[in-house]
Order: sequence, then structure tokens, then C-alpha cells
Amino acid sequence: MLRSSVVRTAATPDRDTLGSLLRHYTGAGAPLSCEPVAEGLLNHGYFLATTRGRYFLKHHLDGDRAALTRQHRAGRRLAALGLPVAPPVADADGRTVTVLDGRCYALHPWVEGHHLGGAALTRGQSWQLGALLGLVHTALEQVMADEPHPPRPPCADAAADPERTFEMIDELLALARGARPRTSFDELAEHRLLERRALLAQHAHHRPAPGAEPPAGWVHGDFHPLNVLYRDAEPTAIVDWDRLGVQPRAEEAVRAAAIFFVRPCGTLDLAKVAAYAGAYRRACGAGADELAAAVHRVWWERLNDFWMLTWRYQLGDRRTDPQFPAAAALAVWWTREYRAVRNAFTR
Repeated sequence: MLRSSVVRTAATPDRDTLGSLLRHYTGAGAPLSCEPVAEGLLNHGYFLATTRGRYFLKHHLDGDRAALTRQHRAGRRLAALGLPVAPPVADADGRTVTVLDGRCYALHPWVEGHHLGGAALTRGQSWQLGALLGLVHTALEQVMADEPHPPRPPCADAAADPERTFEMIDELLALARGARPRTSFDELAEHRLLERRALLAQHAHHRPAPGAEPPAGWVHGDFHPLNVLYRDAEPTAIVDWDRLGVQPRAEEAVRAAAIFFVRPCGTLDLAKVAAYAGAYRRACGAGADELAAAVHRVWWERLNDFWMLTWRYQLGDRRTDPQFPAAAALAVWWTREYRAVRNAFTR
């Protein structure tokens, strides 16, 4: 999921900008239309039609050319191994990042497809999804072997401090209670904050110990339903590699499952989780202990996490509001059904 402390926007590139951009590419043609199709905090995306074809144009707001080049190199190598990715088009000079007026752009082939959440996936497709993520992790280990690991913050693997969480709960409670006009969302937020505070007080001693994180490796970094495209029932492209980095691999598998397979009522479809997790373990060789450690750390992370409320009350950004009811209920249900969730990932 995307998280940031800054909300940024950018205008759709005008025809002159698009013309300048396309002139860098051999055979890309002239622009016909450019329509927004995705707006995130790390990039904006556009459907670009030209006289020669259709493309996905990505405006990278961060503009970190070294990171973009690394992402693009990974994409090309993964595609060469046969994984369903859509690496960027290289320009006439072999570059995949174009800078115009200080803005970084990448041009990708347009991939037709649709998104499928866990509710739409069969158990067989859930198995297929887990196998795909396991293959991604093993393939990344291979294709990124010669890449230096990007620096990680000193606290990257530290488990959330419940004392800091209690402070955050108090801050968000004040904002939710002071919201005007007061809505049902504000009432739900207050209820969940109070509920979570009580749960944290009860389970604070279960904070993961330092060094308990599973083995780290290169991961996609944001594997969820909006970043997997399907054609009919088959995955046709994994997109949005902006968070490519080094993290505990099994934690990405658990986080992805908690997004794919959460029901609107805030429970997980454990039968599908078990199929997905079994395929993941088989594909990448992850053991039950590795998954158990990841389940514990992601559970703790969810118990201490209020990023959706931070977006609403501190950033004034309500895009994640529809996700909040299920996500907030999941943390409570997961705590109650902790053993069943762990078993689904490890057996």
C-alpha cells in the first residue's frame, strides 16, 4: 500500500511535452490523446495513444533516476526469464528514463487486463497467485545478485513501539472527536481507536523481539490486487515496481494475503490463504518457521498501524477511507484468531 507524509499532484502532460517525449523513441509516433489512469503518491500514470501504438506513460514524482534505472533493469531481466512484467521501452539511446523540464518519465507498453481481488479468485487461482509471488522472489534473487542493496533506515526492521502507538491513538482520537460535521466515519474511527488501545494494552508483551525478522531479500514492495493485471483468469502483468527493495520476503507474502483475501467484514478467507501460502512456500522454499515469524510481525504491524486515519485526519486525504472499515476490523479479528491465521500460512 502507498504511504507518504506528502500529497503531491501533477497536471497531465500537454501536447508539446508529449511530442518532445516521443521524439526520444524510435517508431513511437506522434501523440493523439493522453488520459489519466492512475494517481499515486510515487507516480502518476496515463494512457497514451499515438499514431503508432498505445502506451502507459508514467510520471515519476520522486525523480530518483538511480532507483528508476534499477527498477527498469530488474523489469527487463525478469521479463527475459518469462515473468509477467511490462518493462519500459528503451529510447533511441537505450535509456528508459526521460527527463523533461526536471520531470522523470518512463514509457511502458500498454497491457490490456483487469484486476481480481481475492473474492473473485478460486482456490486454484489463489494457489497460482502464491506460486507467482514465490517465483518473483526467487527470480529477483537471481537477477539482482549483482545489485548493491539500497540503504535501509536503522529502524527498518524494528517492531512498532506500543508507547508511540498510544501517543498516535491519542492524537487521532482528538482529531476524530473534533471533526465537524461529525460523520459515521468519525464515530467508527473513534470506536476502533479505543478498541485498539485496549488490545495493545493487553498484548504489548507480544512485541516482536529484535532480530526476529525473517530473512530479507529483493521484493516487489507493493504486491496487491491493483498491481496485478489479469487477462481472463491468468496473470498477465505485475506492475508498479516503485517500491522494489530489500525487505523480509515472507512479510511481503503475508501483507499481500492480508490485502487480497480480506473480506468486507474484516476476516480473512483462510482456505484461500492456505492455498496461496502453500504454493508460495513450495515456489521459493520458505519454511514454516519463516512464515510464522512473518505472520507475527505483520500482525503486530497491523495492530499498531493507523496510516489510513493519518491520511484522513492529518493529511486531509480521504482516498483510503473505503478501505478503513475492513482493515480496522481485520486487526481485531486477526488478534482473536491468531492461531488459525498462523496455521493457514504454515501448514
